[in-house]
Amino acid sequence: QLNMAKKKEAFLKEFKEGPLQFKPTYKFDLYSDVYDTSEKKRKPAWTDRILWKMKNLCEVASKEGEFPEEENLISVTLNNYVSHMTYGISDHKPVTGTFKLEMKPLISDPLVTLSPEGEWSAEHDVFIRYSTVPEFPSSAWDWIGLFQVTFRHANDYVTYAWVEDDEISSNKDSRQVYMSASEIPKMGGEFLLCYFSNNLQSIVGISEPFQV
Repeated sequence: QLNMAKKKEAFLKEFKEGPLQFKPTYKFDLYSDVYDTSEKKRKPAWTDRILWKMKNLCEVASKEGEFPEEENLISVTLNNYVSHMTYGISDHKPVTGTFKLEMKPLISDPLVTLSPEGEWSAEHDVFIRYSTVPEFPSSAWDWIGLFQVTFRHANDYVTYAWVEDDEISSNKDSRQVYMSASEIPKMGGEFLLCYFSNNLQSIVGISEPFQV
């Protein structure tokens, strides 16, 4: 019935569905895995279904249910599409689908480019050079954090510098800020610099790894 409707209804044609590789999920006697034994004796049917579509994108699905990355900003892969026959509190068995979403960045170049200057150690103040794209919405509350290369969240910084309060020089191409030697880890190691934008509430620039 669904396949017939998809042939007739234009909006349904845009929807995808994974392969039905599980038994019909309707209609069951309550608290059992026995199909309907009532007077109506309804025929087993795949009543519960999961369909999906991508909005405003050219979709060409492969046999595995994957949309090629080169044609979309978001690719979708259906990892599994299954029923759960152990549930018995309804005359339907629940159905779940697990999807993998992969999103391409909307920009190819970083909004902020930054790098450490000179040798970094806890023996002296250190300096950071950064530049932004012309349209970047900077804020006085932006900051540059020093992170270990294994960091997982923007709050995992070791220390940070305010891009405005700690600025020591600027020109039309770049700006320079400093970090106090007292804040630099004495044990050293491999680190990254990350620029956090207050307006965008996100890290918008990451340096190459470097040694302290």
